[in-house]
Amino acid sequence: MTTSLSPEDTVAATAALGTLIRGHRLRIGLTQQELADLSTISVRAIRDLEKGKAQRPRADTIRLIADGLRLGPRARTVLEDAVRRGHRGGAGTRHFAAERPAPPVPLHPLIERDAEATVLTEELRSGAERLITVVGLTGVGKTRLALEAAARLHATGFPVLWHTAPGAVADCLPADDEQLAALTADCAAFLHGAGRADDLAPELAGALGDRAVLLVLDGVDTALLDFHRLSRLLRELPGLRLLLTADEPWNVPGERLFLLSPLEAPDPSDGIRSDAPAARFLLSRLRHVRPDIVPDDRVLADVAWVSHRLDGHPLALSAAASWLTVCDLPTLRGIVESDPAPLLDHLADGRSGSRLRERVARTLAALPDGHRELIGALCAAGEGEFVLEDVVRLTGMPLPHCGRTVRDLLVSGVIRAGTGGGRSAFRVLCVVRALAATATATATATGAATATATATAPMPMPVSVTTGVRTPVQ
Repeated sequence: MTTSLSPEDTVAATAALGTLIRGHRLRIGLTQQELADLSTISVRAIRDLEKGKAQRPRADTIRLIADGLRLGPRARTVLEDAVRRGHRGGAGTRHFAAERPAPPVPLHPLIERDAEATVLTEELRSGAERLITVVGLTGVGKTRLALEAAARLHATGFPVLWHTAPGAVADCLPADDEQLAALTADCAAFLHGAGRADDLAPELAGALGDRAVLLVLDGVDTALLDFHRLSRLLRELPGLRLLLTADEPWNVPGERLFLLSPLEAPDPSDGIRSDAPAARFLLSRLRHVRPDIVPDDRVLADVAWVSHRLDGHPLALSAAASWLTVCDLPTLRGIVESDPAPLLDHLADGRSGSRLRERVARTLAALPDGHRELIGALCAAGEGEFVLEDVVRLTGMPLPHCGRTVRDLLVSGVIRAGTGGGRSAFRVLCVVRALAATATATATATGAATATATATAPMPMPVSVTTGVRTPVQ
């Protein structure tokens, strides 16, 4: 069924048509006079169209302008659709600039990330940063932070296009809009090397108008993105902002790296802080499982110790909280203090624990050999904090090299900065230690089996670690 557009929608559709024409004209470097000469349309008519003053342009006029702009079939269709939107409404003819696409709806409330969300939102809103990549270990809350920033920007007038990469955890309710989903998918595909900017940039301009717009690529593999294509979009769409959540930075010019660390979880030995972000987060999760829990001094002490032992990692804390269905809080604390690895599997959804282990293992496997060896040495040295001088001692490498190594480990999310003491100290995350311990146990078992199988074989001469010279067996 066809209905008439409201006056407001007619103005929006006409403005979109003008934005499209102007975008195509500037893309190929034509002045209004040059386009008039090529299309045989008057300069005044072109000026009125680009300013949105011509509310009912004739089809012949648009055809001549498309010829003058040398548009391909897809771009020509988009231009003609913009004209039709100006004449009539109905299903499939909505204009995004008027409706302002919204981000997906998160499934869980934001807890203890207000400071990060405020900084992220302001940098994108002001345009101080147009490309931000949020990195951190899996389960640290990158998607939830991006959802919050997108919601705040949408409230200030930003249209939001949201794309979740295949295989990423979609912890939200996506918008039910096929037209919007198709446009967002086109943007993601283009940045991955598919499609043509000649069609996409004008289509985005026509659909979203000349306002600032946020494009979110959630859970993206930055190694698959094409920076030259992004550069073109940023040039042709001055209002575009791109927000990525990823395991690794893109490492391209103009990228603002936003490192998302686990929640602050100070050592309770220095005093119980019930207001610490990790403790508040864990307490909220515990009360989802056991609403009868009263946060008295004993409960707060147990919460503080569990939070610290699990390094404030949100997904690990959520998994630990799920165990309160089968044990009490003091028992939970005891398990965490002795061996937290089993608690990394969420009882309500075993796949969450498996996914956490799998993704942390993938993060570790992606590190250079020297970085993984350092992690193993740090785990073997104990569970306390370490400082840069410890890295120099363990690796024997120069200070600048060790500084870059520590930064790499921070960016990958496998270590976190210390939460107190006034010094630059670091910790290997509990989830990383648990995985390293499992890997060591597996390697030990494999080695024992191999030794048993070869017990009767001639023993080779051992190799000196430092010299590589074989020495006789004593």
